[in-house]
Amino acid sequence: MTLEGKGLVCSYGATRALDGVDVMAASREILAVVGPNGAGKTTLLKALSGERRPDGGRVLLDGSVVSGADNRWRARLGLVSHRTGLYRKLTVLENLHFFASLRGVPRTRTVLIDALETVGASDLAPARVEALSRGQRQRVALVRSLLHDPDVLFLDEPFTGLDPGGAAALEDALRSRRSAGRIVVLVTHDLPRGLTLADRVVVVRRGRKVFDGEAHRKGAGDLLRFFTAGPEEA
Repeated sequence: MTLEGKGLVCSYGATRALDGVDVMAASREILAVVGPNGAGKTTLLKALSGERRPDGGRVLLDGSVVSGADNRWRARLGLVSHRTGLYRKLTVLENLHFFASLRGVPRTRTVLIDALETVGASDLAPARVEALSRGQRQRVALVRSLLHDPDVLFLDEPFTGLDPGGAAALEDALRSRRSAGRIVVLVTHDLPRGLTLADRVVVVRRGRKVFDGEAHRKGAGDLLRFFTAGPEEA
């Protein structure tokens, strides 16, 4: 299974957030998209996932064009972003039951509790989302995104607000997805973590891809030069 973005262009008014970016991710692989704040990483994730329609270029899954308007494509992906997508007034368990029903995926209380336990959050099941910390919400959002066992998992800065235990649980979950033959695309500004966790890394700067290669062949020091050019435009 392969996911490709070819010649992706996205603009916001006069600002070119993506300027002809090519990127590929494959099954059994974690792809880290890294770069300075404002480099275009989140826009790239939105274009690949179908959340944002690109102004130019194409997104392909196994060679076939996909888009956010394609329900079959959206059913095959999971997304964890800055917006957790959780209902604040509902409990964690009520949220998961609701999202499972939307996906047409039967999930018993026991199954949902076990899913929460995989990220060390089973004790949060009866809590209302509004009472949770940012990191706790991130853990629950990850479980929500995996309820339907998606083929492709997109994550935008998922480690934000996580304590060390939560970060370790998330890393384990991502490696598990890779082992299961899924595609994982991780956006982060944390270059060392991206290099440690990923199989391949793409560096984006000012809306353009400036590096694409195997993560273990490049140390953080070799790529830091892409992070030192001052404020970004996109």
